[in-house]
Amino acid sequence: FSEGLAMVTDGKWNSGFINKTGKLVIPCNWKTASAFSQGLACVKDNGKWGFINKKGQTVIPCKWSYALPFSEGLAKVENDNKKQGFIDKTGKLVISCKWKFAGSFSEGLAVVKDDNKKQGFIDKTGKLVIPCTWEDTFSFSDGLARVKDGNGEWGYIDKTGQLVIPCKWEDAGPFSEGLAKVKNQNGKLGFIDKTGREVIPCKWSYALPFS
Repeated sequence: FSEGLAMVTDGKWNSGFINKTGKLVIPCNWKTASAFSQGLACVKDNGKWGFINKKGQTVIPCKWSYALPFSEGLAKVENDNKKQGFIDKTGKLVISCKWKFAGSFSEGLAVVKDDNKKQGFIDKTGKLVIPCTWEDTFSFSDGLARVKDGNGEWGYIDKTGQLVIPCKWEDAGPFSEGLAKVKNQNGKLGFIDKTGREVIPCKWSYALPFS
């Protein structure tokens, strides 16, 4: 369940939504659907994506080749040229479809990938605030984002784009409750704090984020 509704599929794998009593409140009229987020859900019809409200009404027409749920008031969409941008809840394209890839907004910033396959971050005006210089990135969490350099090693940047934890880890996870899971060059897992200090030694073969 998300925002009071859960997605279900019928015998033909068409999607709709039930409420918490189990009543089908949005008929299974869609080829697929996402969970509700910020009052709207992504739905697919005739090969295109759009958005419905909790009454099942189409509020953003199904005209996009791909879409993600709304996050922080904006949703990623992809046009027929396989370029990605963002719409607001009225369906207006507020960040033009010019990126090879874009992620959902988190803490005011979204990952984007340029035509050179390098990654950086834009703000909600569409301005590139952290240049596309990284091989791979993930969304900001607790004020920091994971980035991978040309050597295939991971570190963390802040929202100014400054590398605050050096790229020296084989793998790295998001910060949660002040700590992030990291993997050293021997393949062992531990946890670092926001200064990059290894506060739980890398000696484990499996670990999950703090919660």
